[in-house]
Amino acid sequence: MDQSVDVPELAHGGGKTPTVEPIGSETVRPVEEVLVAGRAQVAGTFRFWLADQRWEWSDEVALIHGYQPGSVRPTTELLLSHKHPEDREQVANTIARTVETGEPFCSRHRIIDTKGAVHHVLVVGDDMVGDDGDVIGTSGYYVDITNALEEDRRLTLDGALPELYSARAAIEQAKGVLMVIYGITAEQAFRVLTWRSQETGTKLRALATQLVAEVSTLDGPMVELRTRFDHLLLTVHERL
Repeated sequence: MDQSVDVPELAHGGGKTPTVEPIGSETVRPVEEVLVAGRAQVAGTFRFWLADQRWEWSDEVALIHGYQPGSVRPTTELLLSHKHPEDREQVANTIARTVETGEPFCSRHRIIDTKGAVHHVLVVGDDMVGDDGDVIGTSGYYVDITNALEEDRRLTLDGALPELYSARAAIEQAKGVLMVIYGITAEQAFRVLTWRSQETGTKLRALATQLVAEVSTLDGPMVELRTRFDHLLLTVHERL
């Protein structure tokens, strides 16, 4: 319990921990330039160890909760205290299931920060495994998907991105998949897609096309499907 909570990137040798690849230094085309500008969504990383139920979170996740980086140590109790009262039981049950089964911690819910502001967040996780291949925890991302896209940014997208429209079919399909899997709005689904595009340095159209192509291979009950889709969302760029 004496480790720092400052985890700007996650890495674990031999595990399936999601990696974040920075956008390269090559010339940015208009589509990527507009999508990257402003970074409307906020995303941060987390890790949760099963053995001692220990959490780590990045500076971004601390800020989403209203804390200055490094000022507080995350615990299950602290995290649950910030959940919206209507969502707290759902999240508590999700964490309990993770502890019992080793299933990654994945959820969509509301957080109330230290100033009382409500944030809609999507938690996307994947298995964290040890050197022996056993699951030792879960790691992934908190994504703030609160509806906050400014109208002028929409107009910028509408006016400056004819290339985006040429890729509308794949992007709209991918948005539809995210909306069904996570129960989020079209705007929120688009923000999740652009977040993954930005974080992995891949083109939005290519990411959406590959996601739609691979999602048809998933099946099973909704709870299992969510977990499998989380893994797909975090790794689909590796197969482009």
